[in-house]
Amino acid sequence: MVHSSWEASLSTAFDALSGTYKAYLERDRDYHPSREYIFNAFKTLPKEKIRYILFGQDPYPRKESAIGYAFIDGRVSHIFSENGLSKEVNRATSLRNFIKMALVARGDLDAADTSQEAIARLDKSGLIQSIDQLRENFEKNGVLLLNTALVFSAKEESKRHIREWQPFVEALLSEMQEIDPALILFGTHAKALKRLANVERFHSVELEHPYNHTFITNPQALELFGPMDLLAK
Repeated sequence: MVHSSWEASLSTAFDALSGTYKAYLERDRDYHPSREYIFNAFKTLPKEKIRYILFGQDPYPRKESAIGYAFIDGRVSHIFSENGLSKEVNRATSLRNFIKMALVARGDLDAADTSQEAIARLDKSGLIQSIDQLRENFEKNGVLLLNTALVFSAKEESKRHIREWQPFVEALLSEMQEIDPALILFGTHAKALKRLANVERFHSVELEHPYNHTFITNPQALELFGPMDLLAK
């Protein structure tokens, strides 16, 4: 089930997948998130509230982490700890760098020192604490959290999944032309979406994948996400 505002558009986009790949999604159980969670991002954010579509690469390679939202790690409960970031966030490199970038964007952290010690010293009383609150703040800002591939099975299969989902992405964006969201493209695979038909018409912000440490102080990232104040309660 998805939000009613998405039903027609998602049906059109899903029909754009190859018959072979649709059969794979129906038949196999060697991928995650599981079939009932693939379209989670379309359950919680109505179509008419979309302002941005954020494209990551593919779901987390850990089954418990991949829950159908780009960069929302299901294995993470608390974002912060007494020592700075929680152990779960520290283990998820992309999420860790994203949180550090958001703290720099707020002015809470100096870009010259984003260490655990610096984060531990912060007054976090006005900050969100859970990964679900981060998802909610993304959605309050109209950000749809997608990946270029909506499932993961194995690292060596990633390119195949990304290729198979391209018709879905292309059809979905065609359905979004009237809303005209900006595209946030994280990394090489997301940037490659610009080669698809009609994608060039959308305004896009191209950034390195947050896996890269340089993302923390990228001026474009700070300018884009700063006004969203994603870590505010």
